[in-house]
Formats: sequence, structure tokens, C-alpha cells
Amino acid sequence: MAAAQGQFSDHSNGTEETDGTEGDSVPSAFRLAVEALRTARPRPEIEIDPTPPPKRLAPYAYALEAAVVDGDEDLADGRLVLLHDPAGHDTWQGTFRLVTLVRAELEPEMAADPLLPEVCWSWLTGALEARGLSYGEASGTVTRAGSHYFGGLAERRPATQIEIRASWTPRESLGGVPDSAAHLTAWCDLLCQVAGLPPVSPGAVPGTADAATGAGVVSLPQRRGPQVS
Repeated sequence: MAAAQGQFSDHSNGTEETDGTEGDSVPSAFRLAVEALRTARPRPEIEIDPTPPPKRLAPYAYALEAAVVDGDEDLADGRLVLLHDPAGHDTWQGTFRLVTLVRAELEPEMAADPLLPEVCWSWLTGALEARGLSYGEASGTVTRAGSHYFGGLAERRPATQIEIRASWTPRESLGGVPDSAAHLTAWCDLLCQVAGLPPVSPGAVPGTADAATGAGVVSLPQRRGPQVS
């Protein structure tokens, strides 16, 4: 993970600042939450980098994009955005909010499962709960879309993509800072599960021999993954 690069938006003064040039107006709680994201350790199969954050969702925002990579192939990709409004937000029921997009391409027979949307949503909530994380106001959508090819593209197999869009409010500590690193780790668990990788033990160190565990978890098979657009 890139630990010293990236951008976050500070819209209290209408500017966007990069690492090393943040103004003193950025709240300390947001600084600490962003630093935790920058220093978290994802699984080795995940390539993760900062990306420009949205500019109108909250006074302060920081964003990451990630892909689950197998050789030259992306099995799944996604984006995670940390939002902060020091004044609080009625809809969030808190001052922080996490927003995500996760997507992967499925084999047609898997996409035909009528329970697939419910299963994918349970992976998100299950990933948070497996890490012992407290959260609230979770909402989102699970969408599957199919593509059939014609004419000059007729030789391509039909493709189906699953897309999870979600947001939730991470519970804050007594200091007003959520455990953003743990939420990022849980999000990476979701990304890997959508990609069809075996799960890891919540207490395991990424990349170690005891990390992989398959107990009690249903995952999708490996698939062709979309590129981040």
C-alpha cells in the first residue's frame, strides 16, 4: 500500500491538498483516520493506491482504489471513500461515513443464482462483523448486469458483472476517531471474497501461512475481472 502518497479534499476553503501540504484547518480526528488508512496492511493479492476523492459529499474526504490481482488479471476492483463532517450528519448518525463500490465479473451460471444479491450484501455485513467492528446506518445496492456481444464482437462469451454500492457509519472511539484501518481490512476481505479468493482468519497477518481459512464461508469461483474505469 502506498503509505506516503495521496490526496484528500478539504472543502472548507475550496481547495484540495496533497500529503505534506495539508492546512491546519483539517480536523485532527480526520487526520488520524486518514493516517490509519495509509498505514494499514492489505492482503498481498490486493494492489491499493490513493485516488482523488469526491468533492461534494462532505467537507473532508479521502479515497482509495484497489484491485485483486492474479498475474496480469484483475479479479475484482473497487473504491473506498472516507467522509468526515465535524458538525455531524443526520443521515449518517455520526461525523464519519464510509462509501464503497466493489465490482467483479462473474461466470453466467453464477450470475443466474436468484439469491446472489442477498449473498453479496451479507458478505459486506459479515466482513465487518467478523472483524468485530461496530457500525450503523448501513445501506446500499447490489446490481448485476449482463452483456451479450454481436457483430464483430460475436465471438466473445456473454459476461455478467456484479456491483456492490454501499455506505455505513463507523462507530467512533472516545477520541472521536473510528478504527478506519480495521474497516479498510474488512473492506479488503469483501473485495477478495467477491473475487473468489479464500477468506483469511481475522487475526492472521496478511501473507502468512496461517492466513487462509475456508471455514463456513461461501465464495464465488475465480473469474475474469473488469478493469477500473
